[in-house]
Amino acid sequence: MVHFVGAGCGAPDLITVRGQRLLAQADVVIYAGSLVNPALLEQTRADCVIHNSAKMTLEQVLEVMQQAHSAQKMVVRLHTGDPSVYGAIREQIDRLNELKIPYDVTPGVSSFCGAAAALAHQNGAEYTLPGVSQSVIITRMAGRTPVPQEESIEKLAAHHTSMVIFLSAGRMQELSERLIAGGYRPDTPAAIVYKASWPEEKVISCTVELLPVLAQQHQITKTALVLVGDFLAKEYERSKLYDPTFTTGFREASQ
Repeated sequence: MVHFVGAGCGAPDLITVRGQRLLAQADVVIYAGSLVNPALLEQTRADCVIHNSAKMTLEQVLEVMQQAHSAQKMVVRLHTGDPSVYGAIREQIDRLNELKIPYDVTPGVSSFCGAAAALAHQNGAEYTLPGVSQSVIITRMAGRTPVPQEESIEKLAAHHTSMVIFLSAGRMQELSERLIAGGYRPDTPAAIVYKASWPEEKVISCTVELLPVLAQQHQITKTALVLVGDFLAKEYERSKLYDPTFTTGFREASQ
C-alpha cells in the first residue's frame, strides 16, 4: 500500500493525526526533501528506509514504490502542504493504477492555509470577507513549467478577488507589473509570507507596487507566498450568519 500524505506547511505538529500515524507505521518513506520539514522524519521507526525525492526522478520514485509493494512493505509518500496543490501526484497515481498497486491520500495543511493563519494573527485577515471577496484564486506565474494562457496573471487579476500566488517569489518585479496590468491598483494591499509556520516565518505587509522593493529588502527569493487583494484592508461587512437580524436554519432573527 502506498499512502500519499500531506506533511503540512512546515511546523511538525501541523501534520494530521492520520498522517502522523501513517508515518509512524511506515516501512518506507519517500519525502519531498526540498520543502518538507525533516523534523517530521523523527516520527518514523528506527528501521524505516527513507528516500529524499528531491534527488530522484519520477521513475526512481516509482521503482522504490514497486519494490516495496512486492516485498509487502508499507510506503508513505510525504508531500509538502497538501498533496493536491502543486504536488505532482497525478502522474504517480496513474502509474500505480497501471501497476495495480493500491494507494490512498491523506490531506494536509497547505501553505496557503498556513499563510492565512499568519496573516490572521498579525492583522485579522481572512480570505473570504463579506462585501469584499468570496473567492480565492490559487495560482503561479509561468516559469519552466508553463501556465495555460487563459490563466495568465493578468487575466486572473482582472477578477479583483483574493489571490494566493505560489512559486513566484524570485520574480517579484514582473509579478507586480503583471498584477497591475491585469487591473489591480498599485496601492492594492499585498503581503509576502515567507516559510509559513516554520520557526523562521516572516510576514511582510505592503502593496502590489512595493512587492519587489520589500522582497529585495528582506532578501526573499523563494519559499514564499504572495497574497493580494482587498481582504488585507480594514473595510468589510459583518457576516449574515451571526447577525441577530438574520434568520438561519438554526435560529430565528431576534430583532
